[in-house]
Amino acid sequence: MQAANQGQGPQLNGHGLNIGIVQARFNEDVTNALAQACTAELHALGVREITHIQVPGALEVALALQALAERDEFDALIALGCIIRGETYHFELVANESGAAVTRIGLDYSLPIANAILTTEDLAQAVARQQDKGRDAARVAVEMALLLESLN
Repeated sequence: MQAANQGQGPQLNGHGLNIGIVQARFNEDVTNALAQACTAELHALGVREITHIQVPGALEVALALQALAERDEFDALIALGCIIRGETYHFELVANESGAAVTRIGLDYSLPIANAILTTEDLAQAVARQQDKGRDAARVAVEMALLLESLN
């Protein structure tokens, strides 16, 4: 068994992978930062085939993911969004429904989907997470694509 790389997981090589990104525009400053960090990390991992599309909000991410999954040309997908708690129940509805839909699409299509739809109490929490979670999503997508490739 290989030793862990300082808690960072395995060395990843995304060369030859085709990754799709679906970014919600709602809370656009945060989601743009997520997308920038994610794309930069994908490039650092050797991924050159990246399709990046935008949708209005977190609830629309799942339908776009499904459309990409149906094309059967991606090794993994990435969901990017930001849901910040407000004063109403709407936060729970959007967070729960978007998360469940992302998971369902991955399972239905046997396709890894890295879910980086942030759910935070306030904007400061979202900003504090936007870089790390964007990079994490890229790493998860590549690692899971490589894992599924090795299992098939």
